[in-house]
Amino acid sequence: MITAPPPVEVEKNYINAEHGLKSWLLTQDHKLIALLYLISVTAFFFIGGLFAVFIRLQLATPTGAMFDSNTYNKVFTMHGIIMVFFFLIPSIPATLGNFLIPLMVGAKDLAFPRINLLSWYIYIAGGLFTLWVLFNGGVDTGWTFYTPFSSSYSNGYVIAAGLGIFINGFSSILTGLNFIVTIHRMRAPGLTWFRLPLFVWAHYATSVIMILGTPVIAVTLFLLVLERGLHIGFFDPAYGGDPVLFQHLFWFYSHPAVYIMILPSMGVVSEVISTFCSKKPFGYTFIAFSSVAIAVFGFLVWGHHLFVSSQSVYAGMVFSVLSYIVAIPSAIKVFNWTATMYKGSVRLTTPMLYSLGFIGLFTIGGLTGLFLACLGMDVHLTDTYFVIAHFHYVMVGGAIMGYLAGVHFWWPKMFGRMYPEGWSKLSAVIIFVGFNLTFFPQFILGYMGMPRRYAAYPAEFQVLNVLSSAGASILGLGYLIPFVYLIWSLKYGKPAGPNPWGATGLEWQTASPPPTENFEITPVVTTEAYEYSTEEVVHVG
Repeated sequence: MITAPPPVEVEKNYINAEHGLKSWLLTQDHKLIALLYLISVTAFFFIGGLFAVFIRLQLATPTGAMFDSNTYNKVFTMHGIIMVFFFLIPSIPATLGNFLIPLMVGAKDLAFPRINLLSWYIYIAGGLFTLWVLFNGGVDTGWTFYTPFSSSYSNGYVIAAGLGIFINGFSSILTGLNFIVTIHRMRAPGLTWFRLPLFVWAHYATSVIMILGTPVIAVTLFLLVLERGLHIGFFDPAYGGDPVLFQHLFWFYSHPAVYIMILPSMGVVSEVISTFCSKKPFGYTFIAFSSVAIAVFGFLVWGHHLFVSSQSVYAGMVFSVLSYIVAIPSAIKVFNWTATMYKGSVRLTTPMLYSLGFIGLFTIGGLTGLFLACLGMDVHLTDTYFVIAHFHYVMVGGAIMGYLAGVHFWWPKMFGRMYPEGWSKLSAVIIFVGFNLTFFPQFILGYMGMPRRYAAYPAEFQVLNVLSSAGASILGLGYLIPFVYLIWSLKYGKPAGPNPWGATGLEWQTASPPPTENFEITPVVTTEAYEYSTEEVVHVG
């Protein structure tokens, strides 16, 4: 258990002070901005989830009686664009990262508070613009915008959708810049690099990807807009362009973007497992450097998305080998998390259940990715439901389980209230069961040859599709339950205190919720990270 000087109580803090709408919209407090992001990404999650419901209803019958093919194309495109660009990518960095990184490094705020607020406004502008496009004509290209379909043959709203995502990209760049400068320049005295929480290491690696990768997708979509609007030949063969060039540029960002979505969740899981095993993470240095390795190797494997796109066989062999190599840092994390739990004092709290769910689902997603990294297997599995299942096991099973683990872990710190443990554990189990019922049948469907993005399918695939749709209804219920009890807890939850979990880390050494300045006195760190065996973790003064 941690013993440290008690946090100084303040009369008002950001959650119980009377803030008007103007003060929220003009705030430079990283914690309030994080809450603005939390509200925003939750709204986008449920909008994107609504389109997922439509997809599963459509595929409950072989003939797909709900939509015609053109409308169905727009529905799965809306689902993909909203969930990828406006929920999965910003979910943890913009919410938990924004809230926690200054607290974890002992700073009063992020390095550039005004830029932090600007990033939220850019996110909202890009999101609202894209939603307007999707609800006023829609886009039918899929979230990948593949050319020449997007540049010449799809409906006329591709330009506007591309501009919306282009705008949103600047939000990610500014957030990544803010995190990197804060981590480099604003750490508390004594907080060396190898005393940093693994959550911070994960966000540092994520920020590097944001800064280096996001401009590529922004420029790529801008070139697509120019080609579509001014008929300048970049990607369309009719204008002298190369459609495979678009795929190279798109996936040079979009595969690293997978790690933008998953690395923060890995940081969350490292914190949760260490706390609820009351142990320092096994191989702290290996976990930290594996985050950096994932960020580096993530930029070298984009070509495995082009195995069947006229790419050289020899290039394909190189990308195949690199794709196997990038699995090693992820495997290191899973091994070290498992080793941390070994002979640990494991407490099966709600955040721990979500973290265990993350490990199980992410492991399945990672292992099935090895099939897609194999040239021979990928020829058979490309553009089938096997790819859909793999992607969702990593992104939904991994990123969202990690997100929910983090929200439940730091909810008492953010709002000073506990949530009902019974309901929260029930929802974690329902989500895990519902997820597997939804997406595991899709591995079988993909192996049997069912192509993705089709509005109808042969009758022999119906049983597995009905099972998947039934699982989706269970999964949807699991996601609704936390939405209800977390809101309920804001008023009726038990007071949490500064450190309800007995965790280490600077964020637990201040009040819950933290005061505006985070710390009354700048903390001085005198011990290593995750020192559960010592009496005093942080000396304040």
